[in-house]
Amino acid sequence: MNGACIRKIEVCLPRKVLDNVELESIYEGWSAEKIEKKTGIRSRHVAGAHETAVDLAYGAAKRLLDSLESRERNSVDFLLLCTQSPDYYLPPGSCMLQDRLGLPHSTGALDYNLGCSGFIYGLAMARGLIRSGTASSVLLITSETYTRHIHAMDRSNRTIFGDAAAATLVCASESDCILEFALGTDGSGYQNLIVPAGGLRKRYNPMAGTAEDPPGSLRTENDLYMNGPEVFNFTIEAVPEVIRQCMEKNRSALDQMDYVIFHQANKYMLNHLRKKMDIPEEKYYMHMLDVGNTVSATIPIALKDSLERGLVRPGNQVLLVGFGVGYSWGATVVKIKD
Repeated sequence: MNGACIRKIEVCLPRKVLDNVELESIYEGWSAEKIEKKTGIRSRHVAGAHETAVDLAYGAAKRLLDSLESRERNSVDFLLLCTQSPDYYLPPGSCMLQDRLGLPHSTGALDYNLGCSGFIYGLAMARGLIRSGTASSVLLITSETYTRHIHAMDRSNRTIFGDAAAATLVCASESDCILEFALGTDGSGYQNLIVPAGGLRKRYNPMAGTAEDPPGSLRTENDLYMNGPEVFNFTIEAVPEVIRQCMEKNRSALDQMDYVIFHQANKYMLNHLRKKMDIPEEKYYMHMLDVGNTVSATIPIALKDSLERGLVRPGNQVLLVGFGVGYSWGATVVKIKD
């Protein structure tokens, strides 16, 4: 068996919920209805004070593993963790998860730092590990607590981002259900989506002053900064091209896809991309109403929801597209196994 397929997806959301009514009470001049109309988001889950990305990752992974028979659970031999909100600079969270999940010492474990394209890159790595014979069953976890990076008075970013983890089991298969990838990077835009301080180039500054970004959002250099217009411009240029490349590599066409799932950035951006690419609404997933933008977890959350709602069925071909921080982007086609 030299193919790879998505076997199962499970999700973990923090219990704490921040809805638009609460945000309305904080931000003068903003209404709950206005926030939902602009972003497509009514509420988002927020990690608790002592809840980390590894905790959420563990919750999603344990739910997935507990649903498997012991033989299948014991076959997991590689763990990938994608996060930009790690518990520690070192050790890797994936190593901590191997121990907490009770996976054998023969399990490979690897962290990688990537945002909204992270699930696509993770699928590419999982498929590569399986096709090379290095692994037969890969547990791919995308987990973020981005809200920890956001200033309490950043009305732009706080309305968009939520916290979540998704665990995806990718297994060896006789037929390849994860098809070819198109990937891309443009690091010249790295400053347009960044937490300026907190790393080793510029350490966390407890005395950092407060800056104001439009429209009246506050932040310090320790907090997330997003240049919305520049990120939007990058997206509308990169996404159509990566889709073209992906369709070319898979010798297919966009109108042959049964369903399309983009990274769930926000309603305005997704509507613009759908119209630009002329994708029918009935084939296009857009549902971030109760979770918001969960960064690397949006695509697996969306794929799981689409399957559960019957929007995606066995035998369907689904185009998956991620894009964001880095800049980084990627696309692939997955076949839903019967």
